[in-house]
Amino acid sequence: MIKKYNTNTAFSKHDFSLEKLNQTLFEDCVFKNCSFQNANLERAEFMDCEFENCDFSGAKIDNTSLKDVQFKDCKMMGLHFSYCNTFLLQMQFSSCIIDYASFYKLPLQSTIFNSCSLKEVDFSEASLSKSQFNDCDLSGAIFDQTNLQNADFSTAINFIINPDSNNISKAKFSRDGLAGLLFKYNIEIV
Repeated sequence: MIKKYNTNTAFSKHDFSLEKLNQTLFEDCVFKNCSFQNANLERAEFMDCEFENCDFSGAKIDNTSLKDVQFKDCKMMGLHFSYCNTFLLQMQFSSCIIDYASFYKLPLQSTIFNSCSLKEVDFSEASLSKSQFNDCDLSGAIFDQTNLQNADFSTAINFIINPDSNNISKAKFSRDGLAGLLFKYNIEIV
């Protein structure tokens, strides 16, 4: 049950960390240089919102709705996106630090990650078909039973994906990225 509504509002340099945002609806809102550090966003709903240069460190996003949400230059380390509400879940990320986050089992079809740091991110059992990882660093990212059909890794770096335990049908990889697909065979590519 939504308790507070915010529509067509721009927030700048606002500190949401001490506010009770659970069960709040934000629709068509823009957030610039805002802090959500340790904020309780449980059951909050964000629809058609944009976040720019915001810090979500330690935020609680249990059952949070993220419907057509764009993140740019945001710090989102360690977030458990896997706890989000999956109904109409749709996000895009540009130049974000998303290290140590979890997208476990999420339906993320056609998600765009542009120039993001995705180190040690857990994508296990997620559906990332038709997603794009443009100029992303995937050092230590976990792909296990992940649907990567038609995903684009052609400019991604530092990924290791086991073709035997992931669906990579028609996914795109650069020649330089082939080492990340053959890693399990312990071969030397020259």
